[in-house]
Amino acid sequence: MNAIKSTLILLALVGLSGCLSGAGPAGTTLQPKSWGYQLQDADPDTLAAAGFDLVVIDYSRDGSAAGRYTRAEIEEIANSGTIPIAYISIGEAEDYRFYWQEEWKTDPPAWLGRGNPDWDGNYKVRYWDPGWKGIVYSYLDKIISQGFAGLYLDIVDAFEYWSDPDNGEPFHLSEKEAAQRMIRFVEEIAAYCRKVHPGFYIIPQNGERILDYDDGSFLNAISAIGIEDLFYDETERIPASAVEYRLGYLERIARAGRPVLVVDYVDDGTGYVGKNRVRIDAFRAACRAHGFVPYAARADRALDELNVIPGVQPICNER
Repeated sequence: MNAIKSTLILLALVGLSGCLSGAGPAGTTLQPKSWGYQLQDADPDTLAAAGFDLVVIDYSRDGSAAGRYTRAEIEEIANSGTIPIAYISIGEAEDYRFYWQEEWKTDPPAWLGRGNPDWDGNYKVRYWDPGWKGIVYSYLDKIISQGFAGLYLDIVDAFEYWSDPDNGEPFHLSEKEAAQRMIRFVEEIAAYCRKVHPGFYIIPQNGERILDYDDGSFLNAISAIGIEDLFYDETERIPASAVEYRLGYLERIARAGRPVLVVDYVDDGTGYVGKNRVRIDAFRAACRAHGFVPYAARADRALDELNVIPGVQPICNER
């Protein structure tokens, strides 16, 4: 299937879906009423049957090159009316990815930073370095060739790490410079993908404070934003002051016509009953009150299953 035909199919799917509306950048349309998020062992048949408007998955079942989804599998998801979005980390390198070389642990390239103490095998990167950008572009080529409709960009908030004088690196940038370098990178990624598919979706995760340094370029480049832990830190409510602080940024994004996709890890796995049901319902209601799109994920944060709650998540026509 050639690139032109693929583009027409993607645009047709978006236009025909009864659950999608609203204008986005570059002539795209993206306003899902539901979304799902699974990064491990996602099954295309399950994703296609679940009924979410949009799903974020890894490009591979297990993160490896051998586990990559085929184009036919991604098209199965798209043909069901669900928009398939590929997860990619642009602010950290991962040692299980196709690009990783073992010698980097003792002889790192110039762009590789310190390891992330919270995620074994993840390493900070100088995301503005041409060497790292080249790796990301080769990654994008794989994702585009698989037939994904867009990207879910993780570790956009790396600008905060590189502006921290206590980051343990040989240097740090001003927060403004670090943020502007990330904004440029996101713009470049969007332009790279949209040369092939003009309607390609770009969805950063977290890092909303980057708007403090945005002249409009970042908002113009993105199609939506994904947000973690907005109302709940797993099963505990987040203090109102912290929520309000983030809402100031997120409502600005929403006013610009970009959907806000929220994932809070609120479902403790005991079923849609009792306190678990109350918490899930409260999370979803809080999102809807602000016009955001909720996804109640499992509290273990593994993202190794699609959390379908019959009659609740997803509901295509919910408001």
